[in-house]
Amino acid sequence: MKINYVHMNIDTDTVQKIAHLARLEFQENDLEAIKEDLEKILDFMKKLNELNTDNVEPLIYMTGESNILRIDREIQEISHEEALKNAPKKDSDYFRVPKVIDL
Repeated sequence: MKINYVHMNIDTDTVQKIAHLARLEFQENDLEAIKEDLEKILDFMKKLNELNTDNVEPLIYMTGESNILRIDREIQEISHEEALKNAPKKDSDYFRVPKVIDL
């Protein structure tokens, strides 16, 4: 699968537009370094187009494993009384919190 590479000139305006879209802020003196980094990325993408990837499956996961889940175990590390001990406000068995829903 070839990536259609369109050579684009990376200038300060382009860097600022990308930064705005990504909600990033850069100092004026950092723009030149960022511009050079973006040009290196585009050059790398151009280099990848030189490879023959006709029979290469797209990579979805970095490993052959998917959805490796652990078994949940209940571990009682603190007692009910210990949990309530440092509560600013408590009832006999519950934490007391301010009402957040008005009906």
